Amino acid sequence: MTVVRDVTALAPGALPGALGRPAAGCPRLWLLRVSEHAESLDDGYGLLDEDERARHAAFLRQVDRDRYAAAHIALRRLLGGYLGAPPEAVAIGREPCPLCPEQHGRPAVLGSGLHFSLSHSGDLVLLAFATASVGADVEQLPSAEAAENLAPVLHPRETAELAALAVQDRRVAFGRCWARKEACLKGTGAGLAGGVERTYVGTGVRPAPVEGWDVSDVAVDEDYSAAVALSTSVDKAGIDVVSGTTSAADP
Repeated sequence: MTVVRDVTALAPGALPGALGRPAAGCPRLWLLRVSEHAESLDDGYGLLDEDERARHAAFLRQVDRDRYAAAHIALRRLLGGYLGAPPEAVAIGREPCPLCPEQHGRPAVLGSGLHFSLSHSGDLVLLAFATASVGADVEQLPSAEAAENLAPVLHPRETAELAALAVQDRRVAFGRCWARKEACLKGTGAGLAGGVERTYVGTGVRPAPVEGWDVSDVAVDEDYSAAVALSTSVDKAGIDVVSGTTSAADP
């Protein structure tokens, strides 16, 4: 189990060239700060598809529009780099939902063999790319009051761990627990509907083992926590049993 994974800072603007596919068992992580990309957003807006533009326009606050635009422009540029395609031509669809028959599971470039996950909070955007199902989450640390109020919704062991800590230590412990939990739930495609109380990921400095997943903390800015969860459930034929896709598939 890897405790902390490295992350690459993503500069504003187009990528300098193509990107090599992530190695098996090793997700590639990218981090950007929205404030550093704000001046370049107009140049990248044309990369978004019709649905992304509609979602962007629906935000009432400029800060939320900027965060969404920065995240999805970066996602398209990176997908284009990995898939060897123009960013605006990448077709992003949805995998089947693991909780119902509908096609609203994890976002995906279907048939590409490349898995990805995106998360944003505050000024940060975290993106993960892998050859197996992957989930990433970044969270601005909650207030002490929010951490106290949300602690009971966690796994009972995690709730007990937080209660045993000094009050001033609970924000950080809650934040890393929540990021790990959301990373796992995003990896499965269930999201928060999958139940934050079901899987124990731990509140300590090391993630607890989670069956079928390699859960790692990610080093990001102070006052934030982040994590990535990579599926280890690949059968002998190379099929990722979470998504049902072949990790070696070509775009």
